[in-house]
Amino acid sequence: MTAISFDPFSEALRANPYPHYAALRRQAPVYRVESSGNYVVSRYTDVRYVLRHPELFSSSAMQSMMLSGFVPGAGTPGMGFSGADAARLVELMRELPISLPEVLGSRSLIASDPPAHSPMRSLVNRGFTPRRIAALEPRIRAIARAALDAVENKGEFDLVHDFSIPLPVTVIAEMLGVEPDRHADFKRWSDCIISGITGAAAGLRPEILLQVFKELSEYVTGVIEARRTQPREDLISTLTHAEDGETALTPVEILMFTLLLLVAGNETTTNLLGNAMLALLAHPAELARVQRDPGLIPGLVEEALRFDSPAQFVFRRATRDVELAGTCIPAGATVMPLIGSANRDDAQFPDADRFDVGRNPQGHLGFGVGIHFCLGASLARLEARVALEALLTRFSALERLESDIAYIDSFLVRGPQRLALRFQIA
Repeated sequence: MTAISFDPFSEALRANPYPHYAALRRQAPVYRVESSGNYVVSRYTDVRYVLRHPELFSSSAMQSMMLSGFVPGAGTPGMGFSGADAARLVELMRELPISLPEVLGSRSLIASDPPAHSPMRSLVNRGFTPRRIAALEPRIRAIARAALDAVENKGEFDLVHDFSIPLPVTVIAEMLGVEPDRHADFKRWSDCIISGITGAAAGLRPEILLQVFKELSEYVTGVIEARRTQPREDLISTLTHAEDGETALTPVEILMFTLLLLVAGNETTTNLLGNAMLALLAHPAELARVQRDPGLIPGLVEEALRFDSPAQFVFRRATRDVELAGTCIPAGATVMPLIGSANRDDAQFPDADRFDVGRNPQGHLGFGVGIHFCLGASLARLEARVALEALLTRFSALERLESDIAYIDSFLVRGPQRLALRFQIA
């Protein structure tokens, strides 16, 4: 019997979950959450084991989480709406341009297991080849430069609003083929979906969440139809037109993949940049090291991913009874491997609570591991490297203007809502 009380959905964890993770690793490496019955896994070795064994830990739990804000009965404590909202939600579902059976029956990259996963991953990989990603660097540099140009004469700016949001939103929207005047809509849709499914207010206003999903689905299905007859050099065209031997994604599958990109491809880089700057500002000696030697920036990106992971955990479902770290996890149970905890495990990363831009954090799980290793990892690394190079070589004497940090409304992803900074021109 352990005295630990831990709830991964608690708002109280947002400011600093890491001491709680450390207590779990010491005393209860596999812990059953009382409120939900979920099992959280906290040690590096065990988290990695869960992620690398889809035959034991199915990714289907990710679909349950994603649908929890939309589907009656799909939610668990901390995920989705309460039963009182079900009747209104069903009514709103009828207004969507796609049916619930279509959504439930569609393949999902993030929620599929072998053998269904491989052909889908192969298809979407064509949009993220090393050559395609490398070709984006000049455009990413131009976006970063323009964002900094806009604030250079002000002497202060909000890193999140002015820099780390517009950069990845613009990149992913342009990759998909979204018109520039719809970029703000993409960010609005992303914020609402994250907060509506994984936030403290999840499901309290299902009509707002469904309205956003309706707008997104109407827009994406319209683009899909246009690309079927007039393909372009964009990601939606790639997904719409399969090559020999491939099975093309259905419109609903493309829609759900676009939704995934909104969350993973957009929020990951935004939060990576915010968390990296918070860590640098809390460790001024490390900030000085990087500004003296910009060659350390690629290592800084990896250390930031380890030290304060943009995605704190994922969901899996036990396919059968499994014993892990001396605890029996029953078949059908939801398992939550804590990526943020694994990356702070001293057994894997000595002195793990120390932020060190010179560290080699090889093996960190910031992008996951195994068959679901983040599809956009190379893009996020490129965006973060280019953005931090532009920022840290152009601005000096960086300091926070606000002592308190409010984190985004999500139990799943982690990053500051805003980060007001003062600076001088380097």
